[in-house]
Amino acid sequence: MRLDLLAALSGVLIALQARTNGELSLRLDNGLQAAFISFSSGFLLIAFITLFHPGIKDGARKLRAAIAAKEIAPWTLFAGALGGAFVAVQTQIVPLIGVAIYSVASIAGQSATSLVVDRIGLTGGGKKPISMRRIAAAVVTVLAVFVSVLDRIETKDLSFIAVALAGLAGSIVGVQRAMNGLINEHSQQSFTTSLLNFIMGSSALGIVLLIAVAIGKVEFVALPAGPWWIYMGGTIGVIYIAFTSTIVQHLGVLTFTLFSTGGTLVGALLIDLISPTEGVSVSAYLVSGIVMTFLGVLVGGVNSSKPSTQSRQ
Repeated sequence: MRLDLLAALSGVLIALQARTNGELSLRLDNGLQAAFISFSSGFLLIAFITLFHPGIKDGARKLRAAIAAKEIAPWTLFAGALGGAFVAVQTQIVPLIGVAIYSVASIAGQSATSLVVDRIGLTGGGKKPISMRRIAAAVVTVLAVFVSVLDRIETKDLSFIAVALAGLAGSIVGVQRAMNGLINEHSQQSFTTSLLNFIMGSSALGIVLLIAVAIGKVEFVALPAGPWWIYMGGTIGVIYIAFTSTIVQHLGVLTFTLFSTGGTLVGALLIDLISPTEGVSVSAYLVSGIVMTFLGVLVGGVNSSKPSTQSRQ
């Protein structure tokens, strides 16, 4: 199968993960518990893979050596906690606004945050200049959010807080990817980076969930009987990692990003057409916003084709 099509398929997986996590949250009526279940299932799967993948253990040893040599700051290892925060927001927001609007707002947040991340040099290699092209791309993606929800603004059928939180989720991903880039640079093994992410994310979500239960903010809810696919969020995250760790090395960052983003947007649109959450519909405004978002990513591009294997979770 062609690698560019696989890159697009990996983008579809991102949209599917948002839908599965959102549906689990809706059925549990407990977004925090849904996020913990999603992250924990991914952790259990990648922990099982670790038993048969010696490269993951080698990556962990390299990472420990880098920390001991002070080549990487220990706080960077908490990138997974940001992944947990991302999934926690995702599970709360998707049931409210749908996968497509969520995806558009999230990508806008990533585009805007990437400017700041590069400017302060969070990814390593020093500070990077911000080109007018990338600024224009970020502006286009942000405008795309407003175009996507224009009809729902007119009917007052939209939570602006939910859309803003979707953008915040994208910003979280932007920072997490930068931190994962630093971790991956020293571990030299994307699955090691991902295992660390799942450990940190599951732990952070578990602690927050226990505190929320202890103070009476939420209650543990019995798991719904089905459908089976609502429990696939963590597994999809691991599959996505496997895709990115392989495909990006051959396609390069720019080509992968374009096809992956295209896959995410098309996948999100199809999901909201075929299996929408309650109260969500697809309008011409939303389709226009999706096109604008992809054009923004296309315009901004990626200045380097250097391979990268950073994970979302």
